[in-house]
Amino acid sequence: MESTVLNVADFDADTPPTEDLFRHVNGRWLASTEIPDDRPRWGAFEGLREASELAVRNIITGLGAGGDGSEASKIAALFASFMDEARADELGAAPLEPAFQRIDAIDSAAGLTAYWGWAMRNGLGSAIDIDRDADPGDPSRYVMFIGQSGIGLPDEEYYRLDQHADIRKEYLAHIERSLALAGVVDAAEQAQAAFDMETAIAAVHWDKVRLRDLVQMYHLQTWDEFTAATPGIDWDGLRVAAGLDAANIAEVVNAQDTFPAGVAALVTPDRLPAWRSWARWAAVRRLSPYLSAAFVDERFGFFGRTLQGTPVNRERWKRGVGFAEAVMGEAIGRLYVQKHFPPDAKAAADKLVANLLEAYRRSIVALDWMGEQTKAEALKKLAGFRAKIGYPSRWRDYSALTVVADDLVGNVIAANCFEFDYRTKQAMGPVDVDEWEMYPQTVNAYYHPLRNEIVFPAAILQPPFFNPAADDAVNYGGIGGVIGHEIGHGFDDQGSTTDATGTLRDWWTDADRAAFEARTAGLVAQYDALSPAAAPDVHLNGKLSLGENIGDLGGLSIAYLAWTIAREADGLADDDTPIDGCTPAQRLFLNWATVWQGKDRPEFARQLAAVDPHSPSEHRCNQVAKNLPQFVEAFGVHEGDGMWLPPDQRIKIW
Repeated sequence: MESTVLNVADFDADTPPTEDLFRHVNGRWLASTEIPDDRPRWGAFEGLREASELAVRNIITGLGAGGDGSEASKIAALFASFMDEARADELGAAPLEPAFQRIDAIDSAAGLTAYWGWAMRNGLGSAIDIDRDADPGDPSRYVMFIGQSGIGLPDEEYYRLDQHADIRKEYLAHIERSLALAGVVDAAEQAQAAFDMETAIAAVHWDKVRLRDLVQMYHLQTWDEFTAATPGIDWDGLRVAAGLDAANIAEVVNAQDTFPAGVAALVTPDRLPAWRSWARWAAVRRLSPYLSAAFVDERFGFFGRTLQGTPVNRERWKRGVGFAEAVMGEAIGRLYVQKHFPPDAKAAADKLVANLLEAYRRSIVALDWMGEQTKAEALKKLAGFRAKIGYPSRWRDYSALTVVADDLVGNVIAANCFEFDYRTKQAMGPVDVDEWEMYPQTVNAYYHPLRNEIVFPAAILQPPFFNPAADDAVNYGGIGGVIGHEIGHGFDDQGSTTDATGTLRDWWTDADRAAFEARTAGLVAQYDALSPAAAPDVHLNGKLSLGENIGDLGGLSIAYLAWTIAREADGLADDDTPIDGCTPAQRLFLNWATVWQGKDRPEFARQLAAVDPHSPSEHRCNQVAKNLPQFVEAFGVHEGDGMWLPPDQRIKIW
């Protein structure tokens, strides 16, 4: 077996794995690696994403100018329109004028809500969000979700907590400078009005922990019931302005049921000037990435440098690739798969998924805290999982999208309308079970609780996550942990509220739910006590990150069990032959630490601690390993070691 599949050159021999697994594996890398100037963080994920981005650029630039209306020519035109920086500088603020004219004409509450509808479809910012997803009560159909929107800072807490006071001050100054660039004469006054309006909107937002509760979120109403409950908003005017057919919105999920009334209370005649200021700022904020260099630089100065600590903006070609992918990502993905995803990688991933599902089955059967009735439901849910690997079985049709090579903002608006229409016109119709919500070239994975499906794009199926040249232990510690993590989301605090069909249903006995919550409370407490290494002055929010932490904990423990299943099937159960001086079990945990290689800028670490449901990389690695007796045994961890957690404090859920 190749000895180079684990990068031992990054290992820090002075930090034993019994003291700190993360720094043992990544210590030299952490000491020697600088975060690239155009990134707020860097690590294993980001390295693969950079490689994917470069691969996509090579695909796009090899397409030629086109112009024949084909998908390839549209992709090329999108990229060309973004790369024409001279044209953007020549136009300056002019592309904002159509939106500003509409905003200037807002003279009533009905006019305001009609503008929201138009702006929503065109992607220019609305106080209300409308999108479709599977109906939690009947996941075989799509239904429209209506929810909160309208703020520019990362979360509602940024508008109210003292710890974000400096950010608020910088944000207000950024709004003023942006409006001045847009030609707004009284920019300071309007910036204050826009900021105050956003603060009022944020005050009626649900907080980020409550947003994770599917049960609280599910309020299915007919359109008439929904609109009658909030007469202060002209919902039918909004619907018509957004181009929504009545048939597609006959029923809706009122996703944050207190928000519509809260925002309706702000729609009063005396606040219309402030709403116009807010709308101007929202339009500028949404279009700034596609305007002149002055707008781009001003936007990056706040959202990149101030919020995330990133010194320089990404090269224009990188941003152009991101734009083209955002518009036609699946068409690009089809070309990416042809060049970069061999069929044997999909077959190997299929085998891994099968072993992970079998490991979860065995683990559920053996649980000592769950009764037989709930186990039967859990096993039924597990059997209902749908795995999607590599790329979709059917590709998206982009024929209705119009792209012009010399009109960047026009392309942005056209793409926004195209995507809005595509999604909303599916509402009240059957769910497309073949649809993906990531692209093949995306280095990530996901679980969808309302579809009970796990999805692994092609781009993540490569080293260090998956390596055909590696031993099984390395692959199960990498992609095996990722697969286990995504399956685990089906049984986390959120996923456990849906059943085998994705239906929101309580399939737990009261006693088993109480036992589950006692264990998750222990996990919350563990992570509440932790801080990011890059920002030791802040603490993590264990409730916010609970679902991801359950996924990590279950992912690694089940990946270990799946690895033992694979060893049994291959007749290698007793083979502990070391490679690179490490036993197979040790190599599994060493690659687990390798995939979490990463470091953050302090500003970005603080932002993530406030809003990100994922824990920092170091804790995704170490805290999970501490809870596993298999890790303790593999490395001989003892009381007093840094990686020691007393047995009575270790959490095992799945």
